Amino acid sequence: MDVFNLDHFVIEQYKAFSRSFTKIRSPEIASKVDALYDDKRFWPEPLLQINPHYASGGSIRDFVKGGILEPECLDIFTDKWGSADQEDPTLKLRKHQEQAISFAKERQSYVVTTGTGSGKSLCFFIPIIDAAIRAKKAGGGAKTRAIVIYPMNALANSQAKELEGYLGSATGGLVTYARYTGQESAEDRELIKANPPDILLTNFMMLELLMTRQSDLDRKVLQNCEGLQFIVLDELHTYRGRQGADVAMLMRRLRSRIGDPKSPPLCIGTSATMASEGAQHEKNEAVARIASQIFGADIGPDAVVTETLKRVTNPIKIGS
Repeated sequence: MDVFNLDHFVIEQYKAFSRSFTKIRSPEIASKVDALYDDKRFWPEPLLQINPHYASGGSIRDFVKGGILEPECLDIFTDKWGSADQEDPTLKLRKHQEQAISFAKERQSYVVTTGTGSGKSLCFFIPIIDAAIRAKKAGGGAKTRAIVIYPMNALANSQAKELEGYLGSATGGLVTYARYTGQESAEDRELIKANPPDILLTNFMMLELLMTRQSDLDRKVLQNCEGLQFIVLDELHTYRGRQGADVAMLMRRLRSRIGDPKSPPLCIGTSATMASEGAQHEKNEAVARIASQIFGADIGPDAVVTETLKRVTNPIKIGS
């Protein structure tokens, strides 16, 4: 695939689509509009970057040996892409994933701001799945322990597939999950009502409906979440302006309605892009401030997990 030709093709298609709604008869106005499009004002330049090499954070086996994760995690989190170390097929974690797990074990809310493809979802799925295993081994009944909220159904669908890779079918494993986004059949919703999943994947609009509708189904699904342990907002940077205010109020209502005041739910946010200016500590302060406002929870700059990169080139040979 020639990515540069693809970029040119997509832009030309977008340009033709965006200009198809009006026919400009005035030569002067047409020339002004042509100049705006020629100036590439309506799309960015292609982004070229080398895939980063993230610093290691150990393996799932290391966490199990240290008593941080339950032994069942060894079978769940295996390397599905072929590990070079055949003696330890469990997932090799990155530094930011290790830090996220540590925050979760300390019951401290946090935000993960690392690059696309860095494994942000494991930063919350690993501690959530581990907590569900611990609760069940301690005799906890069936209930929803985590709600993961996405801005788009496509993201919820994608991460449901990721969970399927680790946990198997939605209802047949030790830890269960379900998608509740408005795409499900009435039969599927009844199953969720009768058999509460450990992890509920939804979007903020459906969560709003669950909070406001008064059907037996919606009330029961929400009732199954009482004493919630985790609230996750994926793509935190998308909640801005009026929508951000709506989601912030939704978070407060959710925590008030189903949260345990003695043991409030852990709030976790993820985002690839939230603050791009200033020194690292200034970026962390900005991210922590925004996350605290949205969740209505205290998240400090020290609880912002950023990526840690490792040099793979030999600096001695640079320029030689």
